This record gives sequence, structure tokens and C-alpha cells, in this order.
Amino acid sequence: MGTQTSEQSVIEGVKKQLYIGGEWRDAAEGGTLGVEDPSTGEDLCQVADAQPEDALAALDAAAEAQKDWARHPPRERGEILRRAFEKIMQRMDELAVLMTLEMGKPIADSKAEITYAAEFFRWYSEQAVRIGGSYSISPDGAQRIITMKQPVGPCLMITPWNFPMAMGTRKIGPAIAAGCTMVMKPAKQTPLSMLALAEILEESGLPAGVLNVVVGSSSSDVVAPIISDPRLRKLTFTGSTPVGRGLMEQASENLLRVSMELGGNAPFLIFDDADVDAAINGAQVAKMRNVGEACTAANRFHVASSVADQFAEKLAEKLGSMKIGRGTEEGTQVGPLIDEDQRGKVQELVEDAVGKGAKALVGAQKMDGQGYFYQPTVLNDVPKEADLRYEEIFGPVAPVFSFDSEEEAIAAANDTEYGLVAYVYTRDFDRAIRVIERLQTGMVGLNQGMVSNAAAPFGGIKQSGFGREGGTEGIEEYLETKYVAANLPAEAPF
Repeated sequence: MGTQTSEQSVIEGVKKQLYIGGEWRDAAEGGTLGVEDPSTGEDLCQVADAQPEDALAALDAAAEAQKDWARHPPRERGEILRRAFEKIMQRMDELAVLMTLEMGKPIADSKAEITYAAEFFRWYSEQAVRIGGSYSISPDGAQRIITMKQPVGPCLMITPWNFPMAMGTRKIGPAIAAGCTMVMKPAKQTPLSMLALAEILEESGLPAGVLNVVVGSSSSDVVAPIISDPRLRKLTFTGSTPVGRGLMEQASENLLRVSMELGGNAPFLIFDDADVDAAINGAQVAKMRNVGEACTAANRFHVASSVADQFAEKLAEKLGSMKIGRGTEEGTQVGPLIDEDQRGKVQELVEDAVGKGAKALVGAQKMDGQGYFYQPTVLNDVPKEADLRYEEIFGPVAPVFSFDSEEEAIAAANDTEYGLVAYVYTRDFDRAIRVIERLQTGMVGLNQGMVSNAAAPFGGIKQSGFGREGGTEGIEEYLETKYVAANLPAEAPF
């Protein structure tokens, strides 16, 4: 699958139009936008560039389909998801190549994401038939309290470029299970994986209008008319905190149900009793997954002073040995960043830290030639005033800070406006519980560098957003609770 011929056939095999009301159609004005290969900087193909009228057409289709879809048997909704899960797994190889071409991550990372993405469909295929309610007697015995769960209604979903399929399936899966229709707006940098997913769902029997996909070069032009339309009932967004704030402001006009998975600044804490080698392996996963372009990526390593230098040196050796190259090349472990803007931001953060006294143990520079490659980087003795202590790096850079006490470590970890995830390495169970309870994050990885799991609730606190995706909690984001107060005769008939 790594040859030019097979890569081209994978690109040619994806439909590149908008998907609205069960039909593949060109954009209203016939415009297109280019999808770039970040490993070369060259366009892979052109896809339809949606305009505001296309966005409203997509919402029209979703609103029209909502009534029938809400009444669709839960078992059948689950079976559609199950069939889609199986098709995704069957097409693993081609989907991985497609994802690598448009996003840059190594093939192994793409396959891992596709497995993760598919799991949301399998998980929610099983949850579709478990949407319940309740029946109880009121405290005074005169009434019966009945609750039922019903779909929220048409949803707008906005997904980022870094996980182009998984960020979609973890929204689409629970929405389908709950009986909601959708307008999906994928990132303009990586629309191909979502277009391929739409085709898979179509083949799996998803009725026309339930999922609609619009790709646009101007996200604001596409989503603004949808958000302002009173037929829309929910907005779910994964992306940066500043953009999330703006979307929330727009959503307030119609009091939309909102869920936000926003930025992160994940601390990775390593105590003096930790297994350093295990921490190194976990650090590689937490830092280098997706070339560091993940909201869950370890952004700063806070290490006990007694082992800080040892950890930094071993991590530098580990990351420095990783093979850099085009994601489709065999053995590649580190692909390019998404574009030149992102690489430039990473470079600025590294230069700022080094300029303030940090020591670069490995990397610390972008690579010459085609594509947006940046060397895996480890910085030791990083001062507190370095910008990358407070800003999300979104690249293969690991800054190491030291601490002298448990209190200092917890304070350093919480010294951020974000609260998505933290990682803790210690062999002391009592310490683990003490630290975890005081960390201000929505998720914690204890002695492991990966927290993502379709069966677990994913989400953060503070400026990292609110709402949960995955687990049994995820489907609740797409359900409303209706309460019925049922009166009874003076004498109950039993």
C-alpha cells in the first residue's frame, strides 16, 4: 500500500463531493479546495468547498429526517453501527493509507486510530438498546413519576484535523444510537477520512439525511447559518479553546445543548519511587502519539529532582532514535506536522525555552527539504517562565521540569487554565490516590501513557471544556429527559 500507484488509487477511491440528504453533490457555486499532503506540501486532490447555502441544505435534510429517525427501532440503529464497525475494520489498510496521506501520521498510528474509531461504533451499537427511563412513586404516594429519554434532535458536529476519523465516530456513534440526525463539518485539512466514513455508513444502511457532511474552506461561513437556525438543537465541537468560546457565544442565541472538548496542557508527573524505564515508555506514548499533535499529549514533564536528569537523558535517547519520514514509508515512527504554521509555532516555543536557559538534549530544529517535519526534541532544565510551560505545544517536544516535593508537583501540575488529562507515575498506591484526587483534570493516566478508550468517558474541566464522549456517559449528551407526572384515582386499582 506504500507505492505511488496504490496511494493514488486510494485517493481516487474517495468521493470528494458534499454528502447531503443521502446524495453526493457539488458545492453550490462549484468551488473546490485542495487537500495537502503534509509530507510533501503538495495537493493530493480537490474536494467540494461548501458555501452557506450548502450548509442550510444539510440542515434541511437533517431536520426533515429527524422525526422518522427518532422513531427508528433502536435495535436497527445498533445494527447499522455494527455493520459500519465491521466495514471499517475490513478496510483498515486503505483507510490507514488515506489518513496518513492527508494528515501525515505514520501508518501504524493511522491503523491504531482506525481501530479506536471503529470501537466507538461497536460500543454504541450495544448502547442503542440500553436507553432507559424510570418509574417511581412520589413521596406522598399520590402520583407516579415517570421519566423517559428522547433524542435531542439535529446536531452540528465540528471535528479537528489531528484525529480525522476517531473524533467523528465518537460523536456520530452516540448520536446514531440515540436517534439524532447530524450535520458534520470536518476540518478542511483532513476531510477525506470523514468522506470515506460517510460512504461506509451509507453502505451500512444509514437512511438519507441522518448524516450530512459539508467541507468548507471557511468554517465560520459554513457553521454560522446552521448555529443560528432554531431547528438545530445541539452543537458538539472538538478543537481549540478560543474557537470553542466563540462557538459557545453563537450557540447561546438559541440555547443549544453544547459539549466542548477543547485544548490541553497535560502534566506528566514522575515521582522518585517510579519505575523510570516504565515511565520512559509511557512518556514516549503520551508525547509522540500522533507526532505530539493530540490534546492528550504530555505537554510538560514534572520529574522528581533525584531522577530528573536520568529521565531526561533516557528520554532523549529514546526519542532521538525514532525514525523520521513520510508516514507511508516502512518503519516510519515520526511523520510531519500538519502544516507550516504549526511547525512555526513549535519552533517559536522551543526557541523561547532555549533562549531562557533550557538545554536541548536532542532535536530542537525543523528539518530541511519537503514537508513539515520537526525533530523529536527533549529540553532539560526548563525554567518556569518558558512559554511552553503554559501553552499547548502540539508537536514532538518534551520539556522537563524538576520538583522537590509532592506538594510542589501537584501545584505545578495544576498551574494551568486547562484541565483535560494528567499522567502520574509512582509505585506508592497511597501517593497515587492522594495525587489523583487533587489533580484538576477530567482524566488521569496512572502508570500508563494512554487514556483513550471508547468504553470510558473522555473530557476535561476548566478551559478544556465540558461534556463527555465515550462510555455510558457519552450517549447522554444526545438525550433529553422528559418527566411525566401521572395522577392516579383516589383508590389505586391494585
